[in-house]
Amino acid sequence: MVEKKKPADDFIRIQDLWGMFVPKWYWFAGSLFVTLTIAALYLLSTPPIYTRTAAILVKDNSKSNSSTNAMSDFSDLGIFKSNTNINNELLTLKSPTLMTEVVSRLGLNESFTVRRGLKNVDLYKSAPVAVTFLDKMEAPLSFTIEFSSKDTFAISEFEVSGVDTRETFSAQTGDSIHTPAGTMIISPTQAPSDAFMGVPIRYVRRNVRSVSDAYAKELVAELGNEDATIINLSINDASTRKAEDILNTLIEVYNENWIQDKNQIAISTSQFISDRLDVIENELGHVDENISNYKSEHLLPDVQAASSLYMAQSAENKKELSALNNQLSTAQYIRRELNSKQLNQPLPANSGIVNANIETLISEYNNLVLDRNRLIANSSEKNPLVKNMASSLQSMQRTIIQSVDNLIVSLNTQIRSILRQEEATTNRLASNPNQAKYLLSVERQQKVKEELYLYLLQKREENELSQAFTAYNTRLITAPRGSMFPTAPRKMNILLVAFAIGLLVPAVIIFMKENMNTKVRGRKDLENLSMPFIGEIPQCSGTGKKWELKKRQKTDTIVVNDGNRNIINEAFRVLRSNMDFMAGKDNSQNVFVLTSFNPGSGKSFLTMNIAMSFAIKKKRILIIDGDLRHSSISSDIDSPKIGLSDYLGNRIENWREIIVPYKEYANLHIIPIGTVPPNPTELLEDGKLAALITALRPEYDYIFIDCPPVDIVADAQIIEKLADRTIFVIRSGLLDRSILPELETMYTGKRFKNLAMILNGTESAGGRYGYRYGYHYGYGSYYGGKGK
Repeated sequence: MVEKKKPADDFIRIQDLWGMFVPKWYWFAGSLFVTLTIAALYLLSTPPIYTRTAAILVKDNSKSNSSTNAMSDFSDLGIFKSNTNINNELLTLKSPTLMTEVVSRLGLNESFTVRRGLKNVDLYKSAPVAVTFLDKMEAPLSFTIEFSSKDTFAISEFEVSGVDTRETFSAQTGDSIHTPAGTMIISPTQAPSDAFMGVPIRYVRRNVRSVSDAYAKELVAELGNEDATIINLSINDASTRKAEDILNTLIEVYNENWIQDKNQIAISTSQFISDRLDVIENELGHVDENISNYKSEHLLPDVQAASSLYMAQSAENKKELSALNNQLSTAQYIRRELNSKQLNQPLPANSGIVNANIETLISEYNNLVLDRNRLIANSSEKNPLVKNMASSLQSMQRTIIQSVDNLIVSLNTQIRSILRQEEATTNRLASNPNQAKYLLSVERQQKVKEELYLYLLQKREENELSQAFTAYNTRLITAPRGSMFPTAPRKMNILLVAFAIGLLVPAVIIFMKENMNTKVRGRKDLENLSMPFIGEIPQCSGTGKKWELKKRQKTDTIVVNDGNRNIINEAFRVLRSNMDFMAGKDNSQNVFVLTSFNPGSGKSFLTMNIAMSFAIKKKRILIIDGDLRHSSISSDIDSPKIGLSDYLGNRIENWREIIVPYKEYANLHIIPIGTVPPNPTELLEDGKLAALITALRPEYDYIFIDCPPVDIVADAQIIEKLADRTIFVIRSGLLDRSILPELETMYTGKRFKNLAMILNGTESAGGRYGYRYGYHYGYGSYYGGKGK
């Protein structure tokens, strides 16, 4: 039993890959052109994306071992206490709620873009107009604004919720425009508008929530270090200004929310204290009112002070009573004097009367008396002037008497009033102990409520102070910043990826195609067969293409030429040498049968060219077209009317009549099939074919019989019994590898004589299994390569 060869290593070599890909270079060229073109269009149409980063320090006083004096002073009030979880703050910074507030403040759900080249450029805070809606409407919308002059514009491509309304509007800046999305006003901004004249500006308003979700996904918040509380924030956007504003506003909103959360307890406490203060203030007001009413009713602003006051008032009353009695005595004295004095006698001056009017009248009376006395001294009482003065004195005397009488009445009244006051004061002094006891009980309640009121007031101030001293939980370490070089798209990376994909896609396709190919691909697929291998005929060589060879085979079956040293000629020379070696010195072993499993394996092509290679060596060669059904070889000599079928059918008696020389080669003969028979198998089974071959053996050095495929018709098995050796043709890319075990069984079972195999149609520059045909050095290409 013939020992089978050891399976070959399936290791993929660089040479194998190179040999697999090089013949398909045009696949790679086309793929590179497509991928690089797509990459270039992508780079030209994609706005550059910039990255802005910021770093904030989240304060965590719970890890601090020391604090300032101010912090320790207020620690008992609940101020400066922090218990921060850095992971919670990371999640808070990335929450959509914060980003929604950022989007609302910056108006990121509204955008203005213009087309520049293949790119849409965002006019963040540089748009020449602003859109204001008078009606509240949150439906997504978009439209195009185009200025025809500085103040006149047109609106087109109006879409609401993705539906084109096909409406256009023309207006001036500042006008109210009624649209399907509501009434809006387009007003100019401070940005220069001259550069946008005639340029379509696309306005898009999107849902705030969707925009917030998009930016929340873009935001990256991560810890700078596991042992630190520094959070690094970064975001990508086509506008560096927008990215910086987003980070700044995000930090601002985060701080505001943190302060609001921290003050929530203080606010609730403040509300509770305020409510309690209102209640206690109301109760305290009732107590104060009760004390006030009692004191008002009993004229007791203060019990102790009232006692002192009453004592002092009693003493004052006595003092005033004494003074009033003195003034009354003086007034009564003056009254008596006025009644007893003559006109020439003055009244006593500075008598102590407190009434200034009476004192003035007395002084005037005395002066007039003195003037009258001086006038009488120089004249008599009968002097008219003296009489006139006497009349005035009498009148003044009556006035003084009346004034003194009024004074006396007034003093008596005052004395009676003071006496009544003294009596009341005495009574109050007697009732003071009972009043003091009552006020002490009420004031005790007042004191308790006052202390509680003052305590709550103090706590309220402490609570307000706590809110005032609540600092931000974060400190900005690095303000939003970044490189002015875009982070995306990275041109070199994209081009390299496109280049790699351009190479990888055809490589993968070729590789997968090669691995999914179940056909015999080359000589390595046949290494496990113990059947002798006598030759390999390439499909093409040099720069020749497979389709070129097929076209050549249809027009010219013979490719072997004398002096031609291209790959295929060298392959047939190697095959010829191997067949010579197989035949050896026994000239009687010169009949070869060529068959295969599949039609189209190239049996006729190989038969013709093998015969030609021997004919070039001046060997006498005969080719028998044994395929009575298709007459492939016969067609190369214009399909003569008579041939093998006519001889076997006894229509021709002399076999020499059916032999046809091949063109200019006199030593190369062909027996065509002649008339295509209806019963080829019966003709071949007739013993006449055996007699014919016996007669032809001494006439030729080699006889090659082209047979039909085995297992399809019985012709090959019939003819094989008459031959010396069987050459099995395996066509690369045609025969399925699953049939190879059957071929091995045919060889080991000796179903055919001296079975050997030829591999036909292999690629000249191989594939994964190393199918490279090794006749390159010093040889020309398939077409026209001549030896020297």
